[in-house]
Amino acid sequence: MSNSFDSSAKDSPPTMSPEIRKKKKLWRNLFILNLCITILLIGLFWLPVKLEQMGGFLDSPSMKDKQANGLTRKFGGAQSVTATNTNLLPASTIVIDATNEEEWTYFDFSRGQQVKIHDPSSLEWDLAFRRGKIITNGGATNKFGQSGLMDLGEVSFEAVENVPFRDFIQDKATSTETENPVLVQWYKYNFITHKLTARKNIYVVRTADGKYAKIQFMSFYCADKQPGCIQMKYVYQNEGTKSFLKDNSGSFSSTTVATSPDISDS
Repeated sequence: MSNSFDSSAKDSPPTMSPEIRKKKKLWRNLFILNLCITILLIGLFWLPVKLEQMGGFLDSPSMKDKQANGLTRKFGGAQSVTATNTNLLPASTIVIDATNEEEWTYFDFSRGQQVKIHDPSSLEWDLAFRRGKIITNGGATNKFGQSGLMDLGEVSFEAVENVPFRDFIQDKATSTETENPVLVQWYKYNFITHKLTARKNIYVVRTADGKYAKIQFMSFYCADKQPGCIQMKYVYQNEGTKSFLKDNSGSFSSTTVATSPDISDS
């Protein structure tokens, strides 16, 4: 019995000292901590970038065409139409240079371009841009202008055939300057990438002289990634009616796209 006991004692592993056990536990805890930090960093920085890239893919024209095909909606008394409706007024796209952080850039729907304005109280402009801030020619900004806005939410651009029977919101005074509540947050801000992304909302504009346009903001960045180049899609009803459909003669021209417009004096 004594010999067998002695033999098993020789084969058993040596007892781990408390100091070695503590070191192993410390290294194991450090490894788990580093793994958690790595996963957290991936979630904070890599995942938002991938989500943004996925959002850009879903917002691409090809994907939008697929989503818009056969889409119908109703809102504010306006009956939606499919994306292939040929009775709609043609849409234009323009890039507004609002990169100046101090000076306003003015846009006139009737001329379809940026305009130089010497007297902001005139009716020669409809919207004004300064980086991410947008105001209208009406309300507290200019008591002589009729401009106002309404937000239709995330509806199909093609679905807006008429101006809904709703109130237009005009510019209001704040403690520092005027603003239009409808366009205070026309974009989404990413706190991780510090980038602005235009919301998909459709807005109806009443111009300074009482006509109408529907608009959608597409992007906020220039070709060189500089902020302040606001791409805007719009349809302007120059006849003054509340319909965004062609007249029976079909005299309206095809879609025009104007990028980097010339600046004209008012």
